[in-house]
Amino acid sequence: MVHVIQIDAFSCIPGKGNPAGVVLEAEELTEQMMQHVATRVDFNETAFVKSSELADFRIRYFTPGHETLLCGHATMGAVYALYRAGKLPNLDFTIETGAGVLPIHVEEGDEVRITMQHAKPQFLPFVGSKQELAEAIGLAETDLVEDLPIVYGSTGAWTFLVPVEKLASFAKMQPLIARFPKILADRPTCSVHPFCLETQFDDVDMHARHFSSPFSGTTEDVATGTASGVMGAYYKEFIDHEKVTPYTLVVEQGMEIEKDGRIYVHVDETIAISGTAVFVKEWDV
Repeated sequence: MVHVIQIDAFSCIPGKGNPAGVVLEAEELTEQMMQHVATRVDFNETAFVKSSELADFRIRYFTPGHETLLCGHATMGAVYALYRAGKLPNLDFTIETGAGVLPIHVEEGDEVRITMQHAKPQFLPFVGSKQELAEAIGLAETDLVEDLPIVYGSTGAWTFLVPVEKLASFAKMQPLIARFPKILADRPTCSVHPFCLETQFDDVDMHARHFSSPFSGTTEDVATGTASGVMGAYYKEFIDHEKVTPYTLVVEQGMEIEKDGRIYVHVDETIAISGTAVFVKEWDV
């Protein structure tokens, strides 16, 4: 039996934010065993904590369908579970991931806030059909922003950023995820991350949804840390490259599926994200 902890990331209210499975005692688990557990848990990602020769911990991330290099909300979940169990060496430490060794900072207070540095931003242009792309998320091409680029982006894990004109469009989205690989021919395993600058709350900068690759075995992510990091890099590169750094952008996500999440994206020479987390339950798989 494998002991699994559910942590909801990017919220401090159980049932909101993004649920992650966490296995703290994963040292003896093989890749096949971790994939089996992640499939049984059936969250968007499950994090497995192991020892590392390069960092304080190694974390591996599995969707129900495959392993992924990095996951923001599952990192938040794993760090919070380690903190809760008294297993952190101190409040500043490093984790080894498929995207490299990344610094983590934990801030104690009424709410524990976790900050995670991301890898160096990368972008690739989209050269496919905007019409087919829009239709695959239930919109028309005219719903997309005409003067902002649609790009593949990564700050540790690749996603596909789609700028949308109006907040009202997000409630209409109906993803046809089986179409994604053909449309995203250059990176067919990418998830799709539509976003806009119109927001539900006044103290927020960007709104988003996140639709999974059909290979992952899930459909929609509630609050996506890695993609939010890419949004921060995108904002700096394509929306306001003259804005003086450092600054923090607030991203809201999950409202359309009643699981409000909030991610803080810190933009400087590097990109980092931060957020809260909350314990929900634990069980054996």
